[in-house]
Amino acid sequence: MDFLKNKLAIVFYHLMVWTVLFSFPYLLSSGQNQAIQAVIVFSWIPLSFYVLIFYTNYFVFIERFLFTKKTILFLVSNAVLIAFFILINNQIKEYFFQHIFIHKDKQGQFKPSRNLFIYIDILFFTVPLVFSVALKTTERWIKTEGERKEAMTIKLESELQHLKYQLQPHFFFNSLNNIYSLVDVSPEQAKQTIHSLSKLMRYLLYQTNNDKVSLSNEIQFITNYIELMKLRFTENTKIEYDFPVLKTDLQVAPLLFISLIENAFKHGVSASQETEIIFKMSVDGNRISFSIKNHNFPKTDSDKSGSGIGLQNMKKRLQLLYPGKHQFSTAVNDGFFIVNLALEI
Repeated sequence: MDFLKNKLAIVFYHLMVWTVLFSFPYLLSSGQNQAIQAVIVFSWIPLSFYVLIFYTNYFVFIERFLFTKKTILFLVSNAVLIAFFILINNQIKEYFFQHIFIHKDKQGQFKPSRNLFIYIDILFFTVPLVFSVALKTTERWIKTEGERKEAMTIKLESELQHLKYQLQPHFFFNSLNNIYSLVDVSPEQAKQTIHSLSKLMRYLLYQTNNDKVSLSNEIQFITNYIELMKLRFTENTKIEYDFPVLKTDLQVAPLLFISLIENAFKHGVSASQETEIIFKMSVDGNRISFSIKNHNFPKTDSDKSGSGIGLQNMKKRLQLLYPGKHQFSTAVNDGFFIVNLALEI
């Protein structure tokens, strides 16, 4: 339907332009002694030739020759076409108004003077050719640009979908590692963890298929995840979080913060030292600020837990989802790894 509307609009604009061009000479001649034949010969007939030149190029020559790099054939074809119409145009002028195009030669005889008018005709008959090339090239550029943007959108959507599918198994893998570590130590706690994990997986399966989710639901999800993670740690690990209770809900990309939270648990906990992890989020209008501060215990190269895709995934998603609308930074300060993320949504 949109395609049909666009086609009809283009046809309408073309008709409107040619109607104006054909009407203008007649309107200017109104009230003068100039005969209607003059308007026909000097305006309407040349304009009819302009129309033929314009649309012959618009529908045939430009697509077949110019856009296929057959420039010489394009120029020769137009030279023949323009020369043919100039010849016919001058024959018509001489037939109807031969007495207008005269000058006196040495013998005192009068004969038509053609050269000046032929030069003018060449100039005028080239104008529709130039406009046809300009219009067709512009239309092609617009079409190409639209197709490029559509292809880019499809590519981005596919890439985002891939990142989302990559994130969910990654999250599930980390959670299973946590449950595995509890099975021998505390079977009852492992059962509770599996039950909590089922709730989280339900959210992953049924509420993250849309482009945007409720920020309140996302906060509830990461809160449940943090509580799930707290089950596996001893009192040596201090975990705090401060998330807002929203009065007006906002929409964000799903699973946007989980990679950062997973990363904090992965690199911020030690089995032999006291550790601290602090999560904080604040909302001001449409701006979300999220920060994490945790002790820094980098994994060795031999430790492949979590596959190391969390932060890479996060940065890529931010670039795709919030280009120019996010600030993301990480730093190590006094043994703490600090993450700051700000979003404009």
